[in-house]
Amino acid sequence: MYDVIVVGAGPAGSAAAATLAARARAVLLVEKFHLPRNKSCSGILIRKTLGLVESCFGETVPGHVTCAPAENRGMVFTDDRGREYRFEQPGLNIWRSGFDHWLAGRAAARGARLIDGTAALACETGPDSVSVVMRGGGLVTERARYVLNCEGGVSALRRKLTGGRPDVVQTVQCFCEGRIELDPHYFYAYLQPELSGYDAWFNVKDGQLVLGVSAPGARGLPEYHRRFLAYMAQTHGLRIERELRREKWLMPRVRPGCPVDTGGGRILFAGETAGFLNPMGEGISAAIESGRAAAMAIDGHFDRPDRVGDAYREATRELHGYMARQWRFVARLAATFAEMGEP
Repeated sequence: MYDVIVVGAGPAGSAAAATLAARARAVLLVEKFHLPRNKSCSGILIRKTLGLVESCFGETVPGHVTCAPAENRGMVFTDDRGREYRFEQPGLNIWRSGFDHWLAGRAAARGARLIDGTAALACETGPDSVSVVMRGGGLVTERARYVLNCEGGVSALRRKLTGGRPDVVQTVQCFCEGRIELDPHYFYAYLQPELSGYDAWFNVKDGQLVLGVSAPGARGLPEYHRRFLAYMAQTHGLRIERELRREKWLMPRVRPGCPVDTGGGRILFAGETAGFLNPMGEGISAAIESGRAAAMAIDGHFDRPDRVGDAYREATRELHGYMARQWRFVARLAATFAEMGEP
């Protein structure tokens, strides 16, 4: 029997697994996709994230997971009135496929058992352990004293455990060859309501122009995306020569007050699964921080599951406050997010 089964080998799961394995806990890290796997994301590591990676994994982010330009110099916001705000901050531009694979490898190097291509289907809590039914090559059941779910904001396992359906935002972005009159060292976010039902963005990865939009419903996405491309052509000289690929995905919609559910007892949630997500989809720093906090709570109160949940919630109090402040800031920039502001 394992001490902890961690479901999901993204930043939250890998941070938790690495932390627990370093403390000599028997850890199984399960990922439903085969690694390395594609992950739709801005792929920008802010300064806070770089510090968390170094403190949690004991290493700096390697060059082979970055993409050109590797240096990110900050973010540029355009509010709902077209006014631009520039925030200078050093960071890195990465491909999530390589970055997440590297994090999972660091957890395995510390002693966690890593299994990919295996989905966690169901959990059943007993008096002193949790049974997890998984499917890879076949069905198998593993037991652990604790389970930490880090699958993401639309986790099927979390829906089975809580019985609720997540409120989600739908997104679409394209990768194109072409040119534009913007500095590729920055990530650009656009909050004008005519361009998206939520937000729109642009950045550059290995010479590919990445342009995306998001909205609470899928019906208007194609029209929003068309409007955004037209806006970028008119405002920033965008010229698309060829579209290379297009992808869609879901992310949780953060509601007023930024509610989170970290779980309790022998089953906990971290990262987006718990509801930790900063504006513009910046969830990597919150994932690492919450994953590590959950691991520390489990390790520190291993024989007292009644105390683990409270310890975890207390450890993430500051993280939750940071998240709420970030959303209140965005509420001041765009009426779309006005509900996220203070009463």
